[in-house]
Amino acid sequence: MKEKRIYLTGFMTSGKSTLGPILANVLGLEFFDLDREIEKQENLSVVEIFEQKGETYFREIETNLLKKLALRNGIIISLGGGTIIHNDNFETMKKSGKIIYLKVSPGNLYKRLKNKIDRPLFRDLVLDENPQKDFMDRIKELLDNRKVYYEKADLTINTDMSPIGITVDKIAKKILGLFNEKN
Repeated sequence: MKEKRIYLTGFMTSGKSTLGPILANVLGLEFFDLDREIEKQENLSVVEIFEQKGETYFREIETNLLKKLALRNGIIISLGGGTIIHNDNFETMKKSGKIIYLKVSPGNLYKRLKNKIDRPLFRDLVLDENPQKDFMDRIKELLDNRKVYYEKADLTINTDMSPIGITVDKIAKKILGLFNEKN
């Protein structure tokens, strides 16, 4: 797995930052959370970057850092929810590794986002105590914009809570299967 690059994509709160380090440990890879790396580099939180420098600036930093990380081997990178659709990020990922989409239903996304003020694209809705409909409309709009990219992932894993659930071991085996397929 040393020459492998795995990109975890999906909507915010889909489990990328939680699942990523666990998978990296199981698979013997190094883990990077793209948003945390940006925060370290800029010495600001993602929310502060959006507020002080704007989304365009954030996306430029994100793309540059993604391109640098894509040169490394044996890594798992947790992407920001919108990373996949900006600039030429999708092509960078598709050419250099495998993309895994962590899929969550809009209803579960709402439950996970409704009280979070650390998500720039939802902060206003939380602070203004907007109704569920407003959250759902924004979630669906963003999902619609990203759907074409998410659906091109090499593997889709539904991370909604279910009675059966999917274990990290099963996910790791699916990922290993991706790399063992003959391309």
